[in-house]
Amino acid sequence: MGIVINLDVMMAKRKMSLNTLSEQVGITLSNLSILKQGKAKAIRLSTLELICKVLECQPGDIIAYEPDDIIA
Repeated sequence: MGIVINLDVMMAKRKMSLNTLSEQVGITLSNLSILKQGKAKAIRLSTLELICKVLECQPGDIIAYEPDDIIA
């Protein structure tokens, strides 16, 4: 599975909408939506820092690694 984005989980815990987070972080709604859906290829550390600041969380609360189930 690889890298998993749990942004929607943190937003739900903080009862924050995508629109509100977008405004507070200062990135477009479409870019934030791409990130939330796990379709982003990269994220700037400065953006991740702002998201963590607004959501009052750690980067590990948003980004996780889940290994693939590969049988050798």
